[in-house]
Amino acid sequence: MMFHEVRFPLEVSFGSSGGPERRTEIVTLGSGYEERNSLWADSRRRYDAGYGIRSLEDLHTVIGFFEARHGRLHGFRWKDRVDRASGAYGVPVTPTDEFLGTGDGVNALFNLTKHYTSGSATYSRNITKPVDGTVRVAVNGVEQTLASDFVIDVTTGLITFLAGREPGPGLSVTAGFEFDVPVRFDTDFLDISLTGFDAGDIPSIPLVEIRV
Repeated sequence: MMFHEVRFPLEVSFGSSGGPERRTEIVTLGSGYEERNSLWADSRRRYDAGYGIRSLEDLHTVIGFFEARHGRLHGFRWKDRVDRASGAYGVPVTPTDEFLGTGDGVNALFNLTKHYTSGSATYSRNITKPVDGTVRVAVNGVEQTLASDFVIDVTTGLITFLAGREPGPGLSVTAGFEFDVPVRFDTDFLDISLTGFDAGDIPSIPLVEIRV
């Protein structure tokens, strides 16, 4: 898959809309009861960046970004301003925000994961595009040191503990992080409207999350 490790312009994304999408099949039985089946194991985000256009400068920025991505061809990073970190909204990242797994003294690889819990139900979301410089990791509550104890691949979300630093048997591995969403344009056409001498807009700039 072709992916560019660049982020959609923040000054335009600020006025965006969107959020998670799921695909559910519902069959209503003759009795009136329903049978429901989730067609996707994971949710997918959709956004519309068109609401963020405020000036001709913004238009120029978006056109340049769109052309450099060749429309729908190349994926890129998107900052979801509502859901962008491991902890609660507005709370600073800590190394114990999310549980990643339990050590066995051998395994050195752990994937960044964010958990969404309500009542007794939990959804686990793999995080593949952490923001460089924000990842903090702990083993059994003790924060680890980047480059000395572990490394992080910010293009995949994979943590690798260095030789001799693998988490021991029964020790919990946790992490905190900020992250972007991998997306692509969901159109190959930008419908640009000039509303005045020095103003314009693009009514819709649809984006959709992709698997990477």
